[in-house]
Amino acid sequence: MKSESMRIKEISLRQDPDLRKELALLARGCDFVLPSRFKKRLKAFQQVQVQTKKEEPLPSAVSQSIPTFYFPRGCPKEKVNIDAVITKIEKTFSQFPNERATLEDMGKVAKACGCPLYWKGPLFYGAGGERTGYVSVHKFIAMWRKILQNCHDDSAKFIHLLMNPGCNYLVQEDFIPFLQDVVNTHPGLSFLKEASEFHSRYITTVIQRIFYTVNRSWSGRITCTELRKSSFLQNVALLEEEADINQLTEYFSYEHFYVIYCKFWELDTDHDLFIDPKDLARHNDHAISSRMIERIFSGAVTRGRKVQKEGKISYADFVWFLISEEDKKTPTSIEYWFRCMDLDGDGTLSMYELEYFYEEQCQKLDNMAIEPLPFEDCLCQMLDLVKPQSEGKITLHDLKKCKLANVFFDTFFNIEKYLDHEQKDQISVIRDAESEGQELSDWEKYAAEEYDILVAEEAAGDQWNDGYEAELSPIDQKASALKFQLDKRPFFEMPSPLGDVNLDEYEDDVEIL
Repeated sequence: MKSESMRIKEISLRQDPDLRKELALLARGCDFVLPSRFKKRLKAFQQVQVQTKKEEPLPSAVSQSIPTFYFPRGCPKEKVNIDAVITKIEKTFSQFPNERATLEDMGKVAKACGCPLYWKGPLFYGAGGERTGYVSVHKFIAMWRKILQNCHDDSAKFIHLLMNPGCNYLVQEDFIPFLQDVVNTHPGLSFLKEASEFHSRYITTVIQRIFYTVNRSWSGRITCTELRKSSFLQNVALLEEEADINQLTEYFSYEHFYVIYCKFWELDTDHDLFIDPKDLARHNDHAISSRMIERIFSGAVTRGRKVQKEGKISYADFVWFLISEEDKKTPTSIEYWFRCMDLDGDGTLSMYELEYFYEEQCQKLDNMAIEPLPFEDCLCQMLDLVKPQSEGKITLHDLKKCKLANVFFDTFFNIEKYLDHEQKDQISVIRDAESEGQELSDWEKYAAEEYDILVAEEAAGDQWNDGYEAELSPIDQKASALKFQLDKRPFFEMPSPLGDVNLDEYEDDVEIL
């Protein structure tokens, strides 16, 4: 009855011509005072409105109709017959004494799991084999069943095998057992078996190359998404197929390690595996400007106690420097040099910052009796080259879109390469940029040329010893001659972590993971 009475009042209120007229005047902005006889009707009308709103059913949650789209551990493609996989693994373990597999046996287990051969190390250590020297069938099956239930692609599985408990990412130390197994068992590295002192150097180099290429966020932590977007696991699979380790140029090439280590050794005069600004300035006959050297040691691209307290960088940091210096076209190298040139850290290169670096280039050209191009003219050329979106400043995004970022950077801090670019005509420079991806990268070209030079120097120098060196590959002879001069150091000297650098400062150029 009460609700029926309220509905009658509501209808009568709407039909009241006087009130409707007054409300129409109010809607047009006219002031009015409601007569007292309307107050009760208006109050009743308001109560009906409130009650009606309360009785209206809530719409169903929209999220209920949206299918799951975020799969941090891989998207389940199809139902895996876990029992069939476990049966195959049990059959493999039955071949081993007491159904226990050693690290040497894990190659067969990896194949039973449907994994590439060189997953054997991660599988062994993921099941706790390093504590006892073997893995029992029951312990391994429990681990692998859990992985199959929770990880739905290779990236998620690989990270789960190597990560520390409670983490969902990989740090540099996590790769050491895996890479040590590669060093011990890959036929392309068999000559290193007797040169154990070089194991840590090679492993350090490979780890830095992995993080240089895969860790696009510069966080020092490789996530599942980053690993999934990279080619690293494809290269791990190729380790089984390719007997020549030097063909895997992206991460594992020993020749590339040899070039990097020899270049570092030439600069590290006291051989403590750290170099200071004076040492680094000697690289490539002082081609890099002193102002850029200062920026490298300022912490813009390095993080660590040695840099902050003693003004030195480690061999691991040098790996990043050399690859960035010799190939300025890759995303990581562009980010590397952009950080160095961005003096105030505002995410853009101003005209002042460009002039700051160009001043030293002009001084060097004057010393060489070469007339430098005025900064205003140089600036016009560079702006035409980069074509920045915003006038008066260059962003990281602008440089990544530009196919001639190497020319831009060399103009401001590498005098030798700047002169090389100046000697080329514009057409050939553009042609080189357009042919990118069709041939070897700048880094691969440099490494191949330097390797040939180093091997030729070894042959000319005839620096052979009577020890194990005669059995080594020629590419290791120079390192062998230096091995007795090396200071004893821990197996793996952790490089300066780069995780404190936040690329968010430089717009949204890095993919959000």
